[in-house]
Amino acid sequence: MRSLFRTTLILLFASLHVAAIFAETAKQPYTWIFVDDMHCSNCAKKIARKLYTVSGVVKVQANVAKDYAVVTPQAGADLSPRALWEAVEQANFKPVKLQGPRGVFTKKPAQ
Repeated sequence: MRSLFRTTLILLFASLHVAAIFAETAKQPYTWIFVDDMHCSNCAKKIARKLYTVSGVVKVQANVAKDYAVVTPQAGADLSPRALWEAVEQANFKPVKLQGPRGVFTKKPAQ
């Protein structure tokens, strides 16, 4: 009986810890940009270089296999979806979807 109680407490605390991690992650204002035909690491680097020119961007991670980049803003920064979209276009790639704190876009955002 004592080990069952101990196991239950461990599982409860582990569940609360995982929930706290997910809650913190949900607060992060990441933006995902899905790109048509990002087929190699050079493509990803080219896109990342352009995204870094957008004011407030501090980190860009690309997933070549899934054709997207994740943009992390500076703390408190509100990135312009249009500026991010246009940065990808300036890298000579076609954004197909942008998903972030301001919503989901499948065509160039107005702002």
